[in-house]
Amino acid sequence: MQVKFNWHNLLVFLILIPLFISSSSYAAENKVVRMNEVVQSYVTDKLFMGSVLVMQNGQVLLNKQYGDANLEWKIPNSPTTKFRIGSVTKQFTAASILLLEERGKLKINDPIKKYIPNTPPAWDKITIFNLLTHTSGIPDYAGFPNYNSDKVIPRTSEKLVAYFRDKPLDFQPGEKWQYSNSGYALLGYLIEIISGQSYKDFLEENIFKPLNMKDSGYDSNAAIILYRASGYAPGPNGLLNAPYIDMSNVVAVGGLYSTTLDLLKWEQGLFAGKILSSASLKKMITPFKNNYALGLEVQTVNGRLVISHAGGIEGFGTMLMYYPDDKLTIVVMSNIQGGTAYEIAEKLALVAHDEKVVLAPKRKEMIVSSKILEKYIGTYQLTSMFVIITLENGHLMAQAAPNMQVMNVPKVPLFAESETRFSTKGAEVRVDFFKNTQGVVTHLVLHQFGQDKNGEKIK
Repeated sequence: MQVKFNWHNLLVFLILIPLFISSSSYAAENKVVRMNEVVQSYVTDKLFMGSVLVMQNGQVLLNKQYGDANLEWKIPNSPTTKFRIGSVTKQFTAASILLLEERGKLKINDPIKKYIPNTPPAWDKITIFNLLTHTSGIPDYAGFPNYNSDKVIPRTSEKLVAYFRDKPLDFQPGEKWQYSNSGYALLGYLIEIISGQSYKDFLEENIFKPLNMKDSGYDSNAAIILYRASGYAPGPNGLLNAPYIDMSNVVAVGGLYSTTLDLLKWEQGLFAGKILSSASLKKMITPFKNNYALGLEVQTVNGRLVISHAGGIEGFGTMLMYYPDDKLTIVVMSNIQGGTAYEIAEKLALVAHDEKVVLAPKRKEMIVSSKILEKYIGTYQLTSMFVIITLENGHLMAQAAPNMQVMNVPKVPLFAESETRFSTKGAEVRVDFFKNTQGVVTHLVLHQFGQDKNGEKIK
Protein backbone atom coordinates (compact mmCIF):
# COMPACT_ATOMS: atom_id res chain seq x y z
CA MET A 1 0.00 0.00 0.00
CA GLN A 2 1.37 3.40 -0.92
CA VAL A 3 1.28 6.09 1.76
CA LYS A 4 0.74 9.62 0.56
CA PHE A 5 3.21 12.09 2.04
CA ASN A 6 1.58 15.12 3.67
CA TRP A 7 3.77 18.18 3.10
CA HIS A 8 1.36 20.38 5.04
CA ASN A 9 1.75 18.32 8.24
CA LEU A 10 5.53 18.35 7.89
CA LEU A 11 5.52 22.13 7.49
CA VAL A 12 3.38 22.58 10.60
CA PHE A 13 5.68 20.25 12.57
CA LEU A 14 8.80 22.16 11.51
CA ILE A 15 7.19 25.43 12.53
CA LEU A 16 6.18 24.09 15.95
CA ILE A 17 9.59 22.60 16.84
CA PRO A 18 11.24 25.95 17.74
CA LEU A 19 8.12 26.95 19.64
CA PHE A 20 8.36 23.81 21.83
CA ILE A 21 12.07 24.42 22.33
CA SER A 22 11.46 28.07 23.16
CA SER A 23 8.73 27.16 25.66
CA SER A 24 10.98 24.62 27.39
CA SER A 25 13.87 27.09 27.48
CA TYR A 26 11.61 29.79 28.94
CA ALA A 27 10.40 27.43 31.69
CA ALA A 28 14.00 26.60 32.65
CA GLU A 29 14.99 30.29 32.61
CA ASN A 30 11.99 31.13 34.78
CA LYS A 31 13.07 28.49 37.32
CA VAL A 32 16.55 29.99 37.43
CA VAL A 33 15.13 33.47 38.08
CA ARG A 34 12.88 32.17 40.86
CA MET A 35 15.71 30.17 42.45
CA ASN A 36 17.99 33.17 42.47
CA GLU A 37 15.20 35.23 44.08
CA VAL A 38 14.93 32.65 46.86
CA VAL A 39 18.64 32.75 47.62
CA GLN A 40 18.94 36.50 47.20
CA SER A 41 16.19 37.06 49.80
CA TYR A 42 18.48 35.45 52.40
CA VAL A 43 21.52 37.34 51.12
CA THR A 44 19.69 40.66 51.37
CA ASP A 45 18.77 39.92 54.98
CA LYS A 46 22.43 39.02 55.68
CA LEU A 47 21.45 35.46 56.58
CA PHE A 48 23.41 33.72 53.83
CA MET A 49 26.80 33.81 52.15
CA GLY A 50 28.04 30.86 50.18
CA SER A 51 27.62 28.72 47.09
CA VAL A 52 24.55 27.09 45.53
CA LEU A 53 24.27 24.46 42.80
CA VAL A 54 21.10 22.90 41.40
CA MET A 55 21.06 20.22 38.69
CA GLN A 56 17.90 18.57 37.37
CA ASN A 57 17.79 15.85 34.71
CA GLY A 58 21.36 16.57 33.68
CA GLN A 59 20.82 20.32 33.32
CA VAL A 60 22.49 22.83 35.65
CA LEU A 61 19.79 25.31 36.64
CA LEU A 62 21.77 27.34 39.13
CA ASN A 63 25.48 27.51 39.89
CA LYS A 64 26.18 30.74 41.71
CA GLN A 65 28.10 32.21 44.61
CA TYR A 66 26.97 34.89 47.05
CA GLY A 67 28.70 37.13 49.58
CA ASP A 68 32.24 36.84 50.86
CA ALA A 69 34.58 33.98 51.66
CA ASN A 70 36.35 36.41 53.98
CA LEU A 71 34.59 39.52 55.27
CA GLU A 72 37.67 41.23 56.65
CA TRP A 73 39.54 41.07 53.34
CA LYS A 74 36.35 41.37 51.24
CA ILE A 75 37.22 38.27 49.21
CA PRO A 76 34.09 37.04 47.41
CA ASN A 77 32.96 33.44 47.36
CA SER A 78 33.85 31.70 44.09
CA PRO A 79 33.20 28.28 42.45
CA THR A 80 36.44 27.02 44.02
CA THR A 81 35.73 28.28 47.55
CA LYS A 82 35.98 25.38 50.02
CA PHE A 83 33.48 25.10 52.86
CA ARG A 84 33.35 22.84 55.90
CA ILE A 85 30.52 20.38 55.30
CA GLY A 86 29.87 19.32 58.91
CA SER A 87 27.75 16.19 59.24
CA VAL A 88 27.47 15.71 55.47
CA THR A 89 30.79 13.99 56.27
CA LYS A 90 28.82 11.10 57.79
CA GLN A 91 27.78 9.69 54.40
CA PHE A 92 31.44 9.49 53.37
CA THR A 93 32.15 7.62 56.61
CA ALA A 94 29.25 5.22 55.99
CA ALA A 95 30.38 4.58 52.40
CA SER A 96 33.91 3.84 53.66
CA ILE A 97 32.57 1.23 56.09
CA LEU A 98 30.58 -0.41 53.27
CA LEU A 99 33.70 -0.44 51.07
CA LEU A 100 35.56 -2.30 53.81
CA GLU A 101 32.68 -4.76 54.02
CA GLU A 102 32.83 -5.36 50.27
CA ARG A 103 36.52 -6.18 50.65
CA GLY A 104 35.82 -8.73 53.37
CA LYS A 105 37.44 -6.66 56.13
CA LEU A 106 34.29 -6.48 58.30
CA LYS A 107 30.57 -7.13 58.43
CA ILE A 108 28.27 -4.33 59.50
CA ASN A 109 26.33 -6.68 61.80
CA ASP A 110 29.52 -7.55 63.70
CA PRO A 111 29.83 -6.32 67.30
CA ILE A 112 32.31 -3.46 67.52
CA LYS A 113 34.25 -5.25 70.29
CA LYS A 114 35.49 -7.63 67.59
CA TYR A 115 37.66 -4.84 66.19
CA ILE A 116 38.14 -2.30 68.98
CA PRO A 117 40.28 -3.43 71.92
CA ASN A 118 39.17 -3.11 75.55
CA THR A 119 35.64 -1.93 74.96
CA PRO A 120 33.52 -1.43 78.11
CA PRO A 121 31.02 -4.23 78.95
CA ALA A 122 28.12 -1.88 78.17
CA TRP A 123 29.22 -1.94 74.51
CA ASP A 124 29.15 -5.75 74.15
CA LYS A 125 25.93 -5.81 72.11
CA ILE A 126 26.67 -2.72 70.01
CA THR A 127 27.15 -3.52 66.32
CA ILE A 128 28.66 -1.48 63.51
CA PHE A 129 25.14 -1.21 62.13
CA ASN A 130 24.01 0.43 65.39
CA LEU A 131 26.72 3.06 64.98
CA LEU A 132 25.75 3.72 61.36
CA THR A 133 22.05 4.15 62.18
CA HIS A 134 22.33 6.12 65.46
CA THR A 135 20.82 3.25 67.45
CA SER A 136 23.82 2.35 69.66
CA GLY A 137 22.68 4.16 72.82
CA ILE A 138 26.12 5.75 73.23
CA PRO A 139 25.58 9.35 74.39
CA ASP A 140 26.51 12.14 71.99
CA TYR A 141 29.82 13.60 73.15
CA ALA A 142 28.91 16.92 71.51
CA GLY A 143 26.20 17.20 74.16
CA PHE A 144 28.50 16.89 77.17
CA PRO A 145 28.34 19.90 79.54
CA ASN A 146 32.03 20.76 79.07
CA TYR A 147 32.21 20.13 75.33
CA ASN A 148 32.17 23.83 74.48
CA SER A 149 35.54 24.25 76.21
CA ASP A 150 36.83 20.74 75.45
CA LYS A 151 36.37 21.03 71.68
CA VAL A 152 39.43 23.29 71.39
CA ILE A 153 41.73 20.51 72.66
CA PRO A 154 43.55 18.48 69.97
CA ARG A 155 42.82 14.73 70.20
CA THR A 156 43.94 11.53 68.57
CA SER A 157 41.25 9.06 67.51
CA GLU A 158 41.95 7.01 70.64
CA LYS A 159 41.60 10.02 72.92
CA LEU A 160 38.36 11.07 71.24
CA VAL A 161 36.90 7.61 71.89
CA ALA A 162 38.19 7.76 75.48
CA TYR A 163 36.27 11.03 75.89
CA PHE A 164 32.95 9.15 75.87
CA ARG A 165 33.74 5.43 76.33
CA ASP A 166 32.99 5.30 80.07
CA LYS A 167 29.64 7.10 79.92
CA PRO A 168 26.52 4.97 80.60
CA LEU A 169 24.33 4.16 77.61
CA ASP A 170 21.22 6.28 77.07
CA PHE A 171 19.32 3.13 76.02
CA GLN A 172 19.99 -0.47 75.01
CA PRO A 173 21.46 -0.98 71.50
CA GLY A 174 18.81 -1.07 68.79
CA GLU A 175 16.04 -0.05 71.17
CA LYS A 176 15.49 3.40 69.66
CA TRP A 177 17.01 6.15 67.56
CA GLN A 178 19.04 9.06 68.93
CA TYR A 179 21.47 11.12 66.89
CA SER A 180 24.96 10.52 68.24
CA ASN A 181 28.21 11.95 66.93
CA SER A 182 29.97 9.45 69.20
CA GLY A 183 28.87 6.59 66.93
CA TYR A 184 30.50 8.16 63.90
CA ALA A 185 33.66 8.97 65.85
CA LEU A 186 33.86 5.23 66.56
CA LEU A 187 33.28 4.44 62.88
CA GLY A 188 36.21 6.67 61.96
CA TYR A 189 38.35 4.88 64.52
CA LEU A 190 37.25 1.53 63.03
CA ILE A 191 38.22 2.66 59.52
CA GLU A 192 41.71 3.53 60.75
CA ILE A 193 42.15 0.28 62.71
CA ILE A 194 40.91 -2.01 59.94
CA SER A 195 42.45 -0.24 56.92
CA GLY A 196 45.75 0.67 58.55
CA GLN A 197 45.38 4.19 57.10
CA SER A 198 44.34 7.52 58.52
CA TYR A 199 40.74 8.52 57.83
CA LYS A 200 42.05 11.32 55.61
CA ASP A 201 44.21 8.99 53.50
CA PHE A 202 41.52 6.32 53.19
CA LEU A 203 39.01 8.80 51.75
CA GLU A 204 41.59 10.39 49.49
CA GLU A 205 42.55 7.03 47.97
CA ASN A 206 39.13 5.38 47.80
CA ILE A 207 36.66 8.21 47.17
CA PHE A 208 38.18 11.58 46.30
CA LYS A 209 40.73 10.41 43.68
CA PRO A 210 38.39 7.95 41.90
CA LEU A 211 35.72 10.66 41.58
CA ASN A 212 38.21 13.43 40.72
CA MET A 213 37.13 15.43 43.78
CA LYS A 214 40.22 17.63 43.78
CA ASP A 215 38.73 20.29 46.05
CA SER A 216 37.70 18.01 48.94
CA GLY A 217 39.59 16.77 51.97
CA TYR A 218 40.01 16.80 55.73
CA ASP A 219 39.88 20.30 57.18
CA SER A 220 42.99 20.46 59.33
CA ASN A 221 43.49 23.52 61.55
CA ALA A 222 47.21 23.53 60.81
CA ALA A 223 47.35 22.91 57.06
CA ILE A 224 47.34 25.71 54.48
CA ILE A 225 44.26 25.02 52.34
CA LEU A 226 43.91 27.25 49.30
CA TYR A 227 40.57 29.00 48.78
CA ARG A 228 39.19 27.91 52.17
CA ALA A 229 36.35 30.13 53.36
CA SER A 230 36.32 31.78 56.77
CA GLY A 231 33.37 30.85 58.96
CA TYR A 232 30.95 33.22 60.70
CA ALA A 233 28.14 33.04 63.24
CA PRO A 234 25.06 35.24 63.60
CA GLY A 235 24.97 37.57 66.60
CA PRO A 236 22.39 40.03 67.93
CA ASN A 237 24.09 42.91 66.12
CA GLY A 238 25.47 41.20 63.04
CA LEU A 239 27.94 38.51 62.05
CA LEU A 240 30.80 37.40 64.30
CA ASN A 241 33.83 35.24 63.67
CA ALA A 242 32.78 31.66 64.47
CA PRO A 243 34.04 29.99 67.67
CA TYR A 244 37.15 27.84 67.35
CA ILE A 245 36.98 24.06 67.16
CA ASP A 246 39.97 21.77 66.76
CA MET A 247 39.01 19.60 63.79
CA SER A 248 40.58 16.52 65.38
CA ASN A 249 37.41 16.38 67.50
CA VAL A 250 35.19 15.76 64.46
CA VAL A 251 37.28 13.86 61.90
CA ALA A 252 34.79 11.21 60.67
CA VAL A 253 31.88 13.04 62.28
CA GLY A 254 32.04 16.38 60.47
CA GLY A 255 35.65 17.07 59.53
CA LEU A 256 35.59 17.38 55.74
CA TYR A 257 35.60 20.38 53.42
CA SER A 258 34.36 20.49 49.83
CA THR A 259 32.82 22.60 47.07
CA THR A 260 29.40 22.50 45.42
CA LEU A 261 30.85 20.95 42.27
CA ASP A 262 32.72 18.26 44.20
CA LEU A 263 29.59 17.34 46.17
CA LEU A 264 27.75 17.04 42.85
CA LYS A 265 30.50 14.68 41.65
CA TRP A 266 30.06 12.66 44.85
CA GLU A 267 26.28 12.44 44.46
CA GLN A 268 26.52 11.43 40.82
CA GLY A 269 29.35 8.95 41.43
CA LEU A 270 27.64 7.32 44.41
CA PHE A 271 24.33 6.75 42.64
CA ALA A 272 26.01 5.71 39.38
CA GLY A 273 27.74 2.82 41.17
CA LYS A 274 31.27 4.25 40.84
CA ILE A 275 32.06 3.77 44.53
CA LEU A 276 29.80 1.04 45.92
CA SER A 277 28.18 -2.06 44.51
CA SER A 278 24.41 -1.96 43.97
CA ALA A 279 23.95 -4.22 47.03
CA SER A 280 26.00 -1.89 49.25
CA LEU A 281 24.25 1.21 47.91
CA LYS A 282 20.90 -0.40 48.69
CA LYS A 283 22.03 -0.93 52.28
CA MET A 284 23.19 2.67 52.49
CA ILE A 285 19.84 4.15 51.42
CA THR A 286 17.50 1.78 53.28
CA PRO A 287 16.13 3.59 56.37
CA PHE A 288 16.13 1.74 59.69
CA LYS A 289 14.57 4.00 62.32
CA ASN A 290 13.35 7.60 62.19
CA ASN A 291 13.91 7.79 58.39
CA TYR A 292 17.65 7.34 58.94
CA ALA A 293 19.65 4.92 56.80
CA LEU A 294 23.47 4.77 56.82
CA GLY A 295 24.77 8.33 57.04
CA LEU A 296 21.72 9.54 55.11
CA GLU A 297 18.12 10.54 55.75
CA VAL A 298 15.69 8.83 53.37
CA GLN A 299 12.10 10.02 53.40
CA THR A 300 9.11 11.01 51.27
CA VAL A 301 8.43 14.75 51.12
CA ASN A 302 5.39 16.07 49.24
CA GLY A 303 5.01 12.66 47.63
CA ARG A 304 8.63 12.51 46.38
CA LEU A 305 11.51 10.37 47.61
CA VAL A 306 14.42 12.49 48.85
CA ILE A 307 17.82 11.33 50.09
CA SER A 308 19.63 14.00 52.05
CA HIS A 309 21.75 15.12 54.99
CA ALA A 310 22.42 18.47 56.59
CA GLY A 311 25.73 19.56 58.04
CA GLY A 312 26.29 22.17 60.71
CA ILE A 313 29.61 23.07 62.31
CA GLU A 314 31.22 26.19 63.73
CA GLY A 315 31.03 28.83 61.00
CA PHE A 316 29.31 26.74 58.33
CA GLY A 317 26.08 25.09 57.24
CA THR A 318 25.58 22.67 54.35
CA MET A 319 22.63 20.85 52.79
CA LEU A 320 22.93 18.10 50.18
CA MET A 321 19.65 16.78 48.73
CA TYR A 322 18.96 14.23 46.00
CA TYR A 323 15.59 13.41 44.45
CA PRO A 324 16.27 10.18 42.50
CA ASP A 325 13.01 10.12 40.52
CA ASP A 326 13.79 13.30 38.60
CA LYS A 327 17.57 13.30 39.09
CA LEU A 328 17.46 16.52 41.10
CA THR A 329 20.54 17.43 43.14
CA ILE A 330 20.61 20.51 45.36
CA VAL A 331 23.79 21.66 47.09
CA VAL A 332 23.76 24.67 49.41
CA MET A 333 26.96 25.60 51.25
CA SER A 334 27.13 28.54 53.64
CA ASN A 335 29.92 30.12 55.63
CA ILE A 336 27.38 31.39 58.16
CA GLN A 337 26.48 28.69 60.67
CA GLY A 338 22.86 27.85 61.32
CA GLY A 339 19.94 26.26 59.51
CA THR A 340 19.72 28.66 56.56
CA ALA A 341 21.31 26.23 54.08
CA TYR A 342 18.57 23.70 54.87
CA GLU A 343 15.82 26.31 54.48
CA ILE A 344 17.18 27.50 51.13
CA ALA A 345 17.51 23.93 49.81
CA GLU A 346 13.91 23.16 50.80
CA LYS A 347 12.65 26.21 48.89
CA LEU A 348 14.82 25.47 45.86
CA ALA A 349 13.30 21.99 45.72
CA LEU A 350 9.83 23.55 45.64
CA VAL A 351 10.85 25.77 42.72
CA ALA A 352 12.41 22.83 40.87
CA HIS A 353 9.11 20.98 41.21
CA ASP A 354 7.07 23.98 40.04
CA GLU A 355 5.47 24.47 43.43
CA LYS A 356 4.69 27.77 45.11
CA VAL A 357 7.32 29.45 47.26
CA VAL A 358 6.47 32.43 49.43
CA LEU A 359 9.31 34.80 50.21
CA ALA A 360 9.23 36.28 53.69
CA PRO A 361 7.85 39.84 53.75
CA LYS A 362 10.06 42.63 55.01
CA ARG A 363 9.04 43.93 58.40
CA LYS A 364 10.24 46.02 61.32
CA GLU A 365 11.08 44.51 64.67
CA MET A 366 8.88 45.34 67.66
CA ILE A 367 10.65 46.48 70.83
CA VAL A 368 9.82 44.25 73.83
CA SER A 369 11.10 45.04 77.33
CA SER A 370 13.72 42.81 78.96
CA LYS A 371 11.30 42.25 81.85
CA ILE A 372 8.93 40.44 79.47
CA LEU A 373 11.71 38.67 77.55
CA GLU A 374 13.14 37.22 80.77
CA LYS A 375 9.95 35.19 81.27
CA TYR A 376 10.67 33.19 78.12
CA ILE A 377 14.15 32.03 79.18
CA GLY A 378 14.28 28.29 79.70
CA THR A 379 14.34 24.81 78.13
CA TYR A 380 11.33 23.53 76.18
CA GLN A 381 10.85 19.84 75.36
CA LEU A 382 9.40 18.92 71.96
CA THR A 383 8.75 15.41 70.64
CA SER A 384 12.16 14.91 69.01
CA MET A 385 14.29 17.74 70.38
CA PHE A 386 14.73 20.52 72.90
CA VAL A 387 14.58 24.27 72.30
CA ILE A 388 16.74 26.34 74.62
CA ILE A 389 15.86 30.04 74.92
CA THR A 390 18.35 32.55 76.34
CA LEU A 391 18.50 36.34 76.54
CA GLU A 392 21.61 38.12 75.28
CA ASN A 393 22.06 41.86 74.74
CA GLY A 394 18.32 42.45 74.73
CA HIS A 395 17.58 39.72 72.17
CA LEU A 396 16.06 36.27 72.62
CA MET A 397 18.38 33.56 71.29
CA ALA A 398 17.20 30.05 70.39
CA GLN A 399 19.04 26.72 70.17
CA ALA A 400 17.41 23.57 68.78
CA ALA A 401 19.20 20.46 70.03
CA PRO A 402 18.65 16.69 70.35
CA ASN A 403 19.33 16.87 74.10
CA MET A 404 19.46 19.42 76.88
CA GLN A 405 23.25 19.57 77.17
CA VAL A 406 24.21 20.37 73.57
CA MET A 407 26.45 23.40 73.90
CA ASN A 408 27.93 23.68 70.40
CA VAL A 409 24.65 24.10 68.52
CA PRO A 410 24.55 27.64 67.08
CA LYS A 411 22.26 30.19 68.69
CA VAL A 412 19.81 31.93 66.38
CA PRO A 413 18.52 35.45 67.15
CA LEU A 414 14.74 35.80 67.44
CA PHE A 415 13.03 39.05 66.49
CA ALA A 416 9.78 40.22 68.05
CA GLU A 417 6.58 40.46 65.99
CA SER A 418 4.54 40.94 69.17
CA GLU A 419 5.05 40.42 72.90
CA THR A 420 4.49 36.67 72.50
CA ARG A 421 5.44 35.96 68.88
CA PHE A 422 9.04 35.86 67.66
CA SER A 423 10.73 34.70 64.47
CA THR A 424 14.07 34.45 62.73
CA LYS A 425 15.07 37.43 60.64
CA GLY A 426 13.75 35.94 57.41
CA ALA A 427 10.61 34.69 59.21
CA GLU A 428 11.30 31.06 58.18
CA VAL A 429 10.94 29.94 61.81
CA ARG A 430 8.32 31.34 64.19
CA VAL A 431 8.00 30.81 67.94
CA ASP A 432 4.84 31.58 69.91
CA PHE A 433 5.00 31.64 73.72
CA PHE A 434 1.96 30.79 75.89
CA LYS A 435 1.16 31.59 79.54
CA ASN A 436 -1.28 30.20 82.10
CA THR A 437 -3.86 32.29 83.96
CA GLN A 438 -1.20 33.31 86.50
CA GLY A 439 0.98 34.76 83.72
CA VAL A 440 3.60 31.98 83.94
CA VAL A 441 5.05 30.82 80.60
CA THR A 442 4.09 27.14 80.20
CA HIS A 443 4.98 26.19 76.63
CA LEU A 444 5.86 27.36 73.14
CA VAL A 445 4.78 26.38 69.65
CA LEU A 446 7.50 26.14 67.01
CA HIS A 447 6.28 26.78 63.47
CA GLN A 448 8.58 25.69 60.64
CA PHE A 449 8.07 24.36 57.08
CA GLY A 450 4.30 24.44 57.53
CA GLN A 451 4.31 22.37 60.72
CA ASP A 452 3.52 23.31 64.33
CA LYS A 453 5.35 21.55 67.17
CA ASN A 454 4.37 22.02 70.80
CA GLY A 455 7.13 22.34 73.41
CA GLU A 456 6.51 22.18 77.18
CA LYS A 457 8.71 24.35 79.37
CA ILE A 458 10.59 21.96 81.66
CA LYS A 459 12.99 24.33 83.34
